[in-house]
Amino acid sequence: MKENILLVGTGALSTLFAARLSEAGHQVSMLGTWKDGLQSLNQFGARVSDPNGHERSFQVHATDNPADLSEIRHAIVLVKSWQTKRVAEKLKRILAPDGIVLTLQNGLGNRETLARDLGAGRVALGITTTGATLLGPGLVKVGGEGTISLEQNQALGPLEAALRSSNFNLQVVPDARSLIWGKLVINAAINPLTAILRVPNGELLSHPWARKAMRALALEAADVAAAENVGLPFDNPIEAVEDVAYKTANNISSMFQDVRRGAPTEVDAINGAVTRRGEKRGIQTPYNRSCWQWVRSM
Repeated sequence: MKENILLVGTGALSTLFAARLSEAGHQVSMLGTWKDGLQSLNQFGARVSDPNGHERSFQVHATDNPADLSEIRHAIVLVKSWQTKRVAEKLKRILAPDGIVLTLQNGLGNRETLARDLGAGRVALGITTTGATLLGPGLVKVGGEGTISLEQNQALGPLEAALRSSNFNLQVVPDARSLIWGKLVINAAINPLTAILRVPNGELLSHPWARKAMRALALEAADVAAAENVGLPFDNPIEAVEDVAYKTANNISSMFQDVRRGAPTEVDAINGAVTRRGEKRGIQTPYNRSCWQWVRSM
């Protein structure tokens, strides 16, 4: 069954999701604020570049005006964590009474922020490890074929089917909170270091100091997760983060992409979140605190 799906955001992942969903025959709308992105998406469609530089384009409807949208039943939020509150206020005006919003964002606190405006029953939790690099407005390059993990939620049935039909790797898990923290451990270890050093993910494995720092960041985040009574989806945080760095060696992390173009980063919701939660639990997180401050100063 073909669905009408709203993607909130016009960045790399939103553009990739829009292209794949549109290719599968679903009607895709996009809500954002980036003028160049909106103009390009409406004029040329959501474009995906393959490894050989060949582009494919897929039609979408992009707008910055919530009034253009109404009675939205299925929405996926893919904006940066610092934009979540503003997005929640817009979605409150256009989400249908029986609508559901799926957050696939990085960091902690996004679900809670959305639920304050929309109600807990209308917000579902998931993560994605799919990588994408924004080459320009409305143009994206796939950076690694990851997995979308969704919590068990009957209301997500149509969205789950739509994502499967769009050739995404999808799994439904009983405890999405575990996956959120698992991804947080990975992001906290890789993203700030790539942004500070301005290198692709794999370069962190090549330099002794960077590798030591990456391991320390992962262990600190895992210690905080344990204090929060969250079971991680892997047994060894160091092995997990080094495996991701190896498998995504050529990827430019989202935080590095943000720093490179002078945009706000998600460091507050990643290393900042680890630091703040650690403080509440009496756990020292000097590596996360330092990276949090360094990236903010950039």
